[in-house]
Amino acid sequence: MAKLNTLNPPSSLNKGINWRALYKLTKPKVVALIVLTAVVGACLATSGLPPWQALLVGNLGIGLMAAGAAAFNHYIDSEADAAMARTHKRPLPTGAIANWQALLWASLLSVVGFVMLYWWVNPLTAWLTAASLVGYAVIYTLWLKRATPQNIVIGGLAGAMPPLLGWTAVNNAISAEPLLLVMLIFTWTPPHFWALAIARREDYAKVNIPMLPVTHGVGFTKKLIVLYSLLLFAVAWLPFLVGMSGVLYLVLSCALNLRFMHLAWRLYKGDNQRDAMRLFAFSIVYLMLLFVALLADHWLFALL
Repeated sequence: MAKLNTLNPPSSLNKGINWRALYKLTKPKVVALIVLTAVVGACLATSGLPPWQALLVGNLGIGLMAAGAAAFNHYIDSEADAAMARTHKRPLPTGAIANWQALLWASLLSVVGFVMLYWWVNPLTAWLTAASLVGYAVIYTLWLKRATPQNIVIGGLAGAMPPLLGWTAVNNAISAEPLLLVMLIFTWTPPHFWALAIARREDYAKVNIPMLPVTHGVGFTKKLIVLYSLLLFAVAWLPFLVGMSGVLYLVLSCALNLRFMHLAWRLYKGDNQRDAMRLFAFSIVYLMLLFVALLADHWLFALL
C-alpha cells in the first residue's frame, strides 16, 4: 500500500504528463456505469424531463468525483497492485506516471467535481458525493479492504450511492424511492466482486488482503454468492412492488435475474475460475441493463 505522505521527487517533473495513464487511473468503464446509474436516478426523480443543469452538470460533477475516487484508489493500492497479476500493468506499478502526479490528479478531479456540484447543482448532492468518495477511497480502500473479509459488503454502500446522487441533483431531497435503487446496487456488489475474488484468490492471498475466498474458502464464498443472488432477485422486485416501475421493467428484470441465478448456480457446481469470471462479466452487463430497463419503463409510462 502506498504511503500517503510519500511522493515522487521533483525530478519526475521532467517526465512530462502522460495523459493516457492519467485517464486509465480514473477507471473509465467503472465511472461510465456509475454515471449511468446516476442518470437513471435523475430521470426517475421527475415525471418529465429533468432540468438540464441538474442532469448535465450534476452527472458531470458526480462523474468527476467518481474518477477522483478511482485515482485515489490506484494511488493507495499501488504497492499491492504491483504484486498482483491482474493489476501489475496499471499506470503506477509500471511507472507510467509518478505517485505525486496521481495524487494531484485525484485531488484535482475531486475538487472540481465538488465545486461544480456545490455551486451549480446543490450542496446536498455535493456533500453526499463527497461522503461516497471518502467511503470508497479512504474507509474502504485504506482500512476496510485489509481489516475484514466483509470489506466489500460494508464498503459497498459507497459504490451504491449514485442513483441517490442523481435523484438529489434534481429534487434536492432524500426520499425512499432512490434508496431502493441504492439497495439494489448494495445487494448486487457482493456476488459481483466475490466472483472476481474467487478467480483471483491467489493474488489477494499474496498481498494479504482478506477477501472472503482467502479467509473462508472458495466453497463458502460460492454458497454466499448463491444466497446473495437470491436476495438480489427479491430486491429487484421492489421498484415494481412500490409503483416506481411497471410491467416492462418487471419482465426484463426477471429475465436478467434468472440469468444471474443460472450463472451463480453454475459457479457453485462447476469450475472455479472459468465460471467465476463468466459471472463477474455478466454481473456488469446485468447492472447496466437493469438500469436501462428502469429508464425505458419510466419513459414508456411517461408517454402513455
